[in-house]
Amino acid sequence: MTTTGPAATRPPAAAAPLPHSRAEDVAGLLVGTFLASLGLHLLHAASAVTGGTAGLALLLGYAAGLPFGVLFPLVNLPFVVLAVRVKGWAFTLRSALAVAAVSLLSPLQAACLPDLRIDPVYAVLAGNLVAGTGLLVLFRHRASLGGFGVLALVLQERLGWRAGYVQMVLDVAVVTASVAVVGPAVAALSAAGAVVLNLVLAMNHRPGRYTGS
Repeated sequence: MTTTGPAATRPPAAAAPLPHSRAEDVAGLLVGTFLASLGLHLLHAASAVTGGTAGLALLLGYAAGLPFGVLFPLVNLPFVVLAVRVKGWAFTLRSALAVAAVSLLSPLQAACLPDLRIDPVYAVLAGNLVAGTGLLVLFRHRASLGGFGVLALVLQERLGWRAGYVQMVLDVAVVTASVAVVGPAVAALSAAGAVVLNLVLAMNHRPGRYTGS
């Protein structure tokens, strides 16, 4: 029997969201943090920076001669309270684990890829593409690398602003401040790389794009 009227044109009901399993979340955190740490190592090999707290940790490391793995969790501490209040304990704990994993993987990347000689342009572009993909994986598993990522996700959920574009503005501000440490040429290259990273997020992580969590 043929159905006519409003029921005939009614779109099919959307499938219920299918959450990631715990094993998938663990695998996602491992993959995301590995990619992020590899991308940051490529940037470090070119003495470049990026945006966010990762870029701030790199910048402070160049200026003070301290390891990235030590500085990265420290610069993320002020954002922990924000994450707990607006994202809850589950998101905060996953993000804290991700920050700790990247900090621990940083010396591993350096040990496995010592004395890496790489073209600066390639290092910045590839490093930000790889790190951006890692950050995207973490977002899809309800985690982040803290810092500006937390703020960007909050603004996306509350105001509908795309996380990638929000973080892009904040990241360019951090990179601009790096001119005094890395020089204008490297800072300009780093700013272009930060745009690349956040375009990866803006084009692939937006409200309503996914049905699952």
